[in-house]
Amino acid sequence: MSDLSAIVKAYDIRGVVGEQLGADLVRDFGAAFALLIKPESPSVVIGHDMRESSPALAAAFAEGVTSQGLDVVSIGLASTDQLYFASGSLNLPGAMFTASHNPAKYNGIKMCRAGAAPVGQDSGLAEIRDTVEQGVPTFEGQPGTVTERDVLADYAAYLRRLVDLTGIRPLKVVVDAGNGMGGHTVPTVFDGLPVDVVPMYFELDGSFPNHEANPLDPKNLVDLQAKVREVGADAGLAFDGDADRCFVVDENGEAVSPSAVTALVATRELAKDPGGTIIHNLITSHAVPEIVTEHGGKAVRTRVGHSFIKEEMARTGAIFGGEHSAHYYFRDFWRADTGMLAALHVLAALGEQDGPLSVLTAEFKRYAASGEVNSTVDDQVARQLAVKDAFGARSGVTIDELDGLTVQLPGGAWFNLRPSNTEPLLRLNVEAPTDDEVRALTDEVLAIVRG
Repeated sequence: MSDLSAIVKAYDIRGVVGEQLGADLVRDFGAAFALLIKPESPSVVIGHDMRESSPALAAAFAEGVTSQGLDVVSIGLASTDQLYFASGSLNLPGAMFTASHNPAKYNGIKMCRAGAAPVGQDSGLAEIRDTVEQGVPTFEGQPGTVTERDVLADYAAYLRRLVDLTGIRPLKVVVDAGNGMGGHTVPTVFDGLPVDVVPMYFELDGSFPNHEANPLDPKNLVDLQAKVREVGADAGLAFDGDADRCFVVDENGEAVSPSAVTALVATRELAKDPGGTIIHNLITSHAVPEIVTEHGGKAVRTRVGHSFIKEEMARTGAIFGGEHSAHYYFRDFWRADTGMLAALHVLAALGEQDGPLSVLTAEFKRYAASGEVNSTVDDQVARQLAVKDAFGARSGVTIDELDGLTVQLPGGAWFNLRPSNTEPLLRLNVEAPTDDEVRALTDEVLAIVRG
């Protein structure tokens, strides 16, 4: 087998279907995954999103798993956090077929051990890659079986036990599923709650006919923002393709920073578990560790990426973790990420008081920010070094390289520049006390990055 480094990423497998990823290769990945987890479990749970290629690829992976003598529990159509729920509640390793927010031509595999424990480069993914590249050994025993199981209702009930919305004031909420898996999960999760859901793009369609299912890009929030204002909603929610991330829009149609959502949810979790540890990645606002500390919690900074966050949560016993990309992790959800649970927390906080969402979230926003700015570059390493050279000699500047390049400037401004784990991009995030400072620093860094 040829070198698979182009598709085996830091914490998942992702590639263009038909060019980099096909049924035969996925079958080998399934067999290699089975070999990895065979000492731990007799079965694997598998789910898939609504992409056209997903059912066939999930079936091929299942063939690989069963070829090694392990059984498969297929949950069919699922959000990624629904797969994590199945892995946690059934105590089985799992595989989810999705390319998240990537365009329609992509697909991928997110894998976990029993209890939704992560499988990343240092926790099994490199071993899986090596096995496939070297050739998967043939198993001479009896092949495993495939059974089907619907866990959607159990998933919804579990989330609603973690956050009680039954007593909140009635809310009107616009939900943009982006033709992704939110259209599958939201109706069941919100059924019977005092929340009037105004649905947008709930039809499952992996070609994404309305807009990319990537709410991190502001252009993909435009329809939601307009609808919130049009119908006079209390809030808007936007899910990505596999519905593990959720973005929030206030009653004015203004996007609520995921860092503000992280801080809000952190305060709610700390109220239940005083003194707990909260994980935040290094591109979240500096407001997050400040607010966590003010509420008696311990803030721990980590790299970007779900496997890193989950590992740090396990190490520290953290009760909650948040990323500025709108991934939210909960100890009570097997340390896995679930945008749906974060959304329920936001709506509960909103519905437990009488003020609008813009006022509620204002106290969690302390600085101006650029949002994530992406640049396609030929040489990520060279461009990062150029930025490091430009800023490193300045007085009062500190630099760390925990994940990419983080540069702290005098006066409170800072930025992080890091390579994408899934695309040929450099991602820039800038924060400063004022919008003018953010714009100036963003322009200065981009001038170097883009040459």
